[in-house]
Amino acid sequence: MRVLTVNAGSSSLKLAVLAGDEALAAEELEVSGDGLDEDRLAEALRGMDGIDAVGHRVVHGGHHLTGPVRVDARIREELGALVDLAPLHQPKSLRALDAVGRALPGVPAVACFDTAFFAGLPAGAATYALPREWRERYGLRRFGFHGLSHAWASSRAAQLAGGRAGSRVVVAHLGSGCSLSAVVDGRAVDTTMGFTPLEGLVMGTRSGTVDPGLLLWLEEHEGIPPREVADSLEHRSGLLGLCGTADMREVLRRAAGRDADAALALDTWVHRVVTGVGAMAAAAGGLDVLVFTGGVGERAAPVRRLVAARLEFLGVRVDDDANDLADGGTDADIGAGDARVLVVRAREDVEIARQVRQVLGG
Repeated sequence: MRVLTVNAGSSSLKLAVLAGDEALAAEELEVSGDGLDEDRLAEALRGMDGIDAVGHRVVHGGHHLTGPVRVDARIREELGALVDLAPLHQPKSLRALDAVGRALPGVPAVACFDTAFFAGLPAGAATYALPREWRERYGLRRFGFHGLSHAWASSRAAQLAGGRAGSRVVVAHLGSGCSLSAVVDGRAVDTTMGFTPLEGLVMGTRSGTVDPGLLLWLEEHEGIPPREVADSLEHRSGLLGLCGTADMREVLRRAAGRDADAALALDTWVHRVVTGVGAMAAAAGGLDVLVFTGGVGERAAPVRRLVAARLEFLGVRVDDDANDLADGGTDADIGAGDARVLVVRAREDVEIARQVRQVLGG
């Protein structure tokens, strides 16, 4: 079965055709503020022969869509009803789903959810300590995100580590968006993102976790409207808010040149990752394997070195030579301590294709 995987991002649409785990064709289309150019999409798809099925990355599956599902009119309607839970991401996924459906009529489509990997979190990890009536009326819980990446990276890590050696895995998905997960025997038991992708680590433009009382203070005492607070937390915080750039490469360059703002940004970012890994290891009952994935995790050897240096108490150490050589876009073992330390190339496309075959029986 040849599966077309469709990954809609904020400014691009990634397409790939996979037979097994092998990519036969791939293309990335720019997406402007006006939306997706369907003529350009149709042209790209004409160059991708023999598509048997389509798998779409969809950010939010809500409470009921907790695994991959074939898209029909009812499912499409349900996905549309979830836009309020992910207003920045869900509409992009749905525009891509509709556009590809028009370009490939009759080809079965499967929605694969970023939240699904975390749907089975233990109750203690999924629950907010909020009034019962809020939790029940509004469905408030920790959903978790980046699940397709965490699912692939944890399964690949277990494969590379071999058997029981990889049973307690912490995945660090580090890019413009950042999250951690704790995975025991293939099952997620905790993660850093919550009801929205704002919770958790410091990110490129997103704040990560802040005291909710601070936000209430800004609204009540300074009169900042909720919409402005939300926009600032999503688009003007994180590394950008700390030092004026969301690009980790620039942060590293400036920090090495003793730029005080960049040094603070890097230290804050690393601190949150390190303390987060400690929390995930506690949730997993220990640490056998630490996995770095995502754009920063895969391609920033200095970042991996800084994080590992503060995790030696968990048996994490990196071989400096192996770490420096691991920025080439291939999976690598860079560990030199008791815990395995792996760099795993993000392959959401492979995870999506596998889930499509699972649903369609291919």
